[in-house]
Amino acid sequence: MSYSEAKPALNKPQDQSARRRGGLSYYHRYKVLYLLSIPGIVYFLIFKYVPLSGSVMAFQDYSIFTGIWKSDWVGLANFRRMIEYADFWRILKNTMAIGVYTLVFAFPIPIVLALMMNELRNQLFKRFVQTAVYLPHFLSWVVVGGIVIEILNPTTGVVNSIVKLFGHEPIYFMGEDSFIRTIIVSSSIWRDAGWSTIIYLAAMSGINPDLYEAAQIDGASRWRQTLSITIPSILATITILFLLQIGNFLDLGFERVFVFLNPLNNAHGDILDTYIYRVGLIQREYSYTTAIGLFKSVIGLILIVSANMFSKKTTGEGLY
Repeated sequence: MSYSEAKPALNKPQDQSARRRGGLSYYHRYKVLYLLSIPGIVYFLIFKYVPLSGSVMAFQDYSIFTGIWKSDWVGLANFRRMIEYADFWRILKNTMAIGVYTLVFAFPIPIVLALMMNELRNQLFKRFVQTAVYLPHFLSWVVVGGIVIEILNPTTGVVNSIVKLFGHEPIYFMGEDSFIRTIIVSSSIWRDAGWSTIIYLAAMSGINPDLYEAAQIDGASRWRQTLSITIPSILATITILFLLQIGNFLDLGFERVFVFLNPLNNAHGDILDTYIYRVGLIQREYSYTTAIGLFKSVIGLILIVSANMFSKKTTGEGLY
């Protein structure tokens, strides 16, 4: 065997040692970032992963007196009860309908707002607009619900005052099934759209300004620059946030809907979260509502994995 042939074999342990040293130096270089991530990791372990063990209640006839370890196992009985319950499919339909409306109407609004604010050149006015659209996010849903109900009041509300000016009879918006989904989605847009623009504006701030200068030299208008530079540059951010929204398709939020519900609009407004509250906390059907929650989680997992696979194949971008 020649020296040149023996050399790689002789250097192999040294190469492995060098790689190990290189890996250790990498972790040492970014040790501050790893230390900063520890509180977040601990939070998710304690409040997200450890509670997953409680999902076994979905397969039990759980009793608060006997606990998880001594409650009787019933297998898939709670899931069969969920499927056989006639109103469950109406409630699931309501949840899916509001989820679709949120994806179609609420998701694009922050993108449009961010694009519009990115075009503002007066910094003082831009800060004022940002503050104005951010502020509603800091209001609780109880306050938002009170504001919306007062605006839609059939006697003193602003909307019905305008309706009366045109000679029409006032409309009782909160007492009509046909309006409740629109009210829920619209109030969500007003409250959260401005806050969601923060992520898109941050992504836009990272775009190389040389691209805009080159486009201006070529004679591109502001509209053409937005279509050819801004939107493609934030497309990865849009994709990731869309995938996260898909994962929360059935998780609309209890307080977001509950504040608007009443016996007159409950037929089209009742969703899985409000049903879980009513049956789980008020009627104390813990195992049954755990089964519904597990059903929501599985559907969300299937949706986000499927959407991520589709996104990777079509755009090359994904969550993982």
